[in-house]
Amino acid sequence: MTLWARRPATLEPFADTPAKVAESPAELAVASDLVCLCVVGDADVDEVTRGEHGLLAAMKPGSIVAIHSTGHPDTCRDLATKARAHGVSVIDAPVSGGGAAAAEGRLLVMAGGDAETVERCRPVFETYADPVVHVGEPGSGQTTKLLNNFLFTANLGVAATALSLAGALGVDPERLAEVVVRSSGNSFALNALRGIGGLDRLADVAGGLSQKDIRLVVDLADRAGASGAGAGAVLDAADATLALMGHPR
Repeated sequence: MTLWARRPATLEPFADTPAKVAESPAELAVASDLVCLCVVGDADVDEVTRGEHGLLAAMKPGSIVAIHSTGHPDTCRDLATKARAHGVSVIDAPVSGGGAAAAEGRLLVMAGGDAETVERCRPVFETYADPVVHVGEPGSGQTTKLLNNFLFTANLGVAATALSLAGALGVDPERLAEVVVRSSGNSFALNALRGIGGLDRLADVAGGLSQKDIRLVVDLADRAGASGAGAGAVLDAADATLALMGHPR
């Protein structure tokens, strides 16, 4: 195991482990047959993989880059094309679940790319993820993750509105939530709001990321001509959530 991070403080918890630390992405690439990259978005993927000191310049033929970030499918497809010239494979493998799930080995990995390459990565992914789902061709992992986040964002607004309505109608929102989590109206979004203390608190943590993801979904839908009435209704709900979070699309 070799580690590299843009922020040195990220590596401090691993100081007393057998893991080695690389001084640059290129040094990491030389030491690795599989590089699992987890950064924020498309620009960050480009920063780490390209250029004189980037991953691609130094990776050995036959090695693999797995993109665990959430971004545009075209970024992974474009990177895969460029990597192929170096004899390197790329799969998009965004994750869901957060830090607690990673520590417990129960992240969800949704992988897009060549099936054989995904299977080569599976033993590594399974050290921190369960399940690992191969969802299709390159880029399909990102599309799957973005659609999941699209639905979650829309559900957040619906849940927050229901809790707000409860107060306006004379019902304690916490009592409503206590009932709903045991009833047919339960949702992951409602539980997330309860766990973090409301939409305002969640906005501080994830508002910008939600905005980024909805913009990407809209771009994909527009390109595919799939912005029909049904998609529009969900988009309206997602936009309402972003507005409530102070991060309008």
